[in-house]
Amino acid sequence: MTFNRHSQKQLIRGLKPIGFILTSLIFILFFSASVNAEGSGEMLYKQLSAIANNGENIIIEDLNVAPRALDWSSAEQLDFTGHLRFLNSSKEGSIDQTRLFFIRSAAEGNIYILSIPSRDNPDYADLEDLIESKLIFSIKVLESKVGDETYQFAQFITVPVQPAFDKIFRLMIILMLFLVMIGMGLTLTGKDFALLVSKPKAIIIGELLQFGVMPLIAAGLGYLLGFHEHYPYIYVGMILITATPGGVTSNLMTHYAKGDVALSVSVTTISTILAIFFVPLLLNVYCSNIPDVKVPTGTIAVTIMVLVIIPLSIGMLFRKLNEKLAKKLIPVFSILGIVALLFLIIAGIFNNLEGFADTDRHGFLFYSMILLLTFIGMLVGGLVPRLFKISNYQIRAISLETGLRNASLAMTIALLIQDSMGDFHSSMFWVSGMFGLTMYIAGIVAIKVYPKIFPIKEEE
Repeated sequence: MTFNRHSQKQLIRGLKPIGFILTSLIFILFFSASVNAEGSGEMLYKQLSAIANNGENIIIEDLNVAPRALDWSSAEQLDFTGHLRFLNSSKEGSIDQTRLFFIRSAAEGNIYILSIPSRDNPDYADLEDLIESKLIFSIKVLESKVGDETYQFAQFITVPVQPAFDKIFRLMIILMLFLVMIGMGLTLTGKDFALLVSKPKAIIIGELLQFGVMPLIAAGLGYLLGFHEHYPYIYVGMILITATPGGVTSNLMTHYAKGDVALSVSVTTISTILAIFFVPLLLNVYCSNIPDVKVPTGTIAVTIMVLVIIPLSIGMLFRKLNEKLAKKLIPVFSILGIVALLFLIIAGIFNNLEGFADTDRHGFLFYSMILLLTFIGMLVGGLVPRLFKISNYQIRAISLETGLRNASLAMTIALLIQDSMGDFHSSMFWVSGMFGLTMYIAGIVAIKVYPKIFPIKEEE
């Protein structure tokens, strides 16, 4: 990756808004309101999930059939934004015995079991297709007792629709990540891969730290701080962000920290290609023991192939066919990478503002974990290479590659799989988004302190 004087000026201009944005978000973070995360909705979901996992089909059938006999004329009307979800029984049976749909409001986290009047009702056709997106609901609600428990049941007043912003946001994140990866491909030449032969030790150490040590650190922190037990999707988000490869940010920060940019780009490139294998593998290895979490391995692999490998290949091919134009486009795509990451973070956060209020789930411990994960990664990435007598020039690159990740990719994967995984609170996205913000803080710290802790000899 080349950074001439013109490129530097463009990149610096692109970085100017980051300070203001970080300050604003941190202000919101520390002055957000407190709510009880472990509310009735959360408890009900765990209860229903346990019923489905245990194959208690009689209870599922009762919850589907009983509300059809209720008098819905006196039902309360509610309008809100939320998600449609469903649970499948572990045992076979009829649809009423094996599948339970419910609605979760985004703001309060309340859960309403969906009462389907009849299976041939057109308003309830293809419900599975609706679980992929945030929806605007207009429902009528009745409270009724089934067995010894009291539940809130709901029926549609109108068919739920996806908010225009959410639809545009999903399209934008896919398009922007695709373009960013094309931009990364434009920076790559055969020399980046040749470094694997000329500097194999540094690259191998970098990859082992990225895919071996960092997910292990994330898992350790997840267990130590209680996220694995109490907030499993935060734990999954920790594994996801540490399983993703490096990105443009680590290359950029390595440049400003006066590290080995060629090594940084090579480690990023190789880890990006390896991601199609390691991201789903590491998520399965570290998250398979969580009862409610089922990792959509195929979806993740296809997402990385379509949004990472293919555009990366397009960029490399374009550079090979027209290297002169490709070099001119590199600064443009570098700025796009910064803009894309900030867009993902800001738009995603404002689309899920309730996350700031959820200070039980996303409180001091959560944000401390994000800081720890980033800075421990940089620290380990700086100390381990020293044991193998790697030069400080290369250590700066490896340290940043270990601590900084492709948060854009992690956020995109999180948004695309969170609904099907049952991540009600967008915790996976929240981890990736906050990590993406912290990366800039960590990068600025690195630029300031690396000359003191990793001094470079003149010959380097």
